[in-house]
Amino acid sequence: MNDSRLPDFSQLLLQLYRLAQRLPITEFQDAALDLLKLVLPFDSSLWGTASGTPGGADIHTVHLHNKPVEMLAAYEPVKHQDTAVATMLSSNRMTRSFHLESWFADPSQHEIRDVMRRFGIENMLATAVHDPRTRFAHWLLLYRADKDAVCTAEEVACLELLAPHVMEALAINRQIHLERLEPQDAGAPMRGSAIADLRGVIYHADAAFQKLLRLQWPAWHEGSLPSPLLLHLAKGHARYTGSALVVTQRLEQHLLFLKGRPRCRADDLTPREHTIAQMVSRGDTHKEIARILERSPATVRNHMQSIYDKLAVGNAAGLIDALRLAD
Repeated sequence: MNDSRLPDFSQLLLQLYRLAQRLPITEFQDAALDLLKLVLPFDSSLWGTASGTPGGADIHTVHLHNKPVEMLAAYEPVKHQDTAVATMLSSNRMTRSFHLESWFADPSQHEIRDVMRRFGIENMLATAVHDPRTRFAHWLLLYRADKDAVCTAEEVACLELLAPHVMEALAINRQIHLERLEPQDAGAPMRGSAIADLRGVIYHADAAFQKLLRLQWPAWHEGSLPSPLLLHLAKGHARYTGSALVVTQRLEQHLLFLKGRPRCRADDLTPREHTIAQMVSRGDTHKEIARILERSPATVRNHMQSIYDKLAVGNAAGLIDALRLAD
C-alpha cells in the first residue's frame, strides 16, 4: 500500500473499532464489511470459522454478506474439490487471491467451478488464521462477480494488513455483547463468561470462567467446552448445574454466550421452594404466599422451614443474601 493511502487506512481502523463498540452483534459484521469496501472493492463475502478435514472444510460458523444461504447447501457436496480452502489451511496464517478460471481449471474440479460461478464468484480475496494443531481456522472470503476484476498484489497486501484488525474487532464486538447481556455486579461473587460455537470451540473465555471449569473438571484443557457441558447445552437446556458450578447460556448468531458462577446453597432449592423464597425476599408473609399459591399456611410454613435449613440462614435478611449468590 503506498504512503498516500496510509491516513485513510488509519481512519478506517479507527472507524472499525468504533463500530465494534457501538453496534449490536446482529449488525456489526455487515457494517465492517461495508467499511472494507472503501479500500477493497468486492460484491459479497463469507466470514466465519471452520475446521479442516480430509473431505474439505467443516464450517462451524458463517456470516453471509450478499450471498443466499442456499450457497452453503450447494457447496457441501463439492467442498472436497476446493483446493483454495486446502491451500488456506496449509499455513498458520495466509492471505492470497484466487481467480476461478485459472485456479479451478482442472476438469476434475468442474463441479465446484460451476457452483461458484452459479453464485457469482469469479475472483476471491481470502485470508485465514489457522491453528495446525487443531485444524481450526478463522477466515474471511471476499468475492467479485466480474471475471476481469482480478485481485492485485496490492489488494492482497492491503487485506493482509487489515485482517488481524477485522478479526480482533469482531472478538471485541462479541465480548461487549456478552457483557451487555448480564452486566457484572462489582459486589457479586466470582462470575465468569465465555463465547463458544455449537461444536464447543471456545472463542473467548475469561480467567474466572476457566477457573470454574477446572473446579468442575480438573483435567479440562483449554480450547473447547467439556463434553458433558456441551452435550447438555446442545439439548437446548438454558442451564447446566454441576457439583461445583452453574452455567447459563444464550444462543445468538449461532454462538453460545455463556455465564458461569460457583454452585451455591440456593441451587439446592426445588422450583417450588425457589418461588416461595423469592416471595419471602420481596416481603410477602406466609399467609399472603399461601393465598397466592393456593396452599395452606401450614404447607407454606413447612416449605419456608426447609428453605431456611437448605440455605443455612435464620431470617429473611440471610435468605436474601443467599439468593443473591444465585443471581
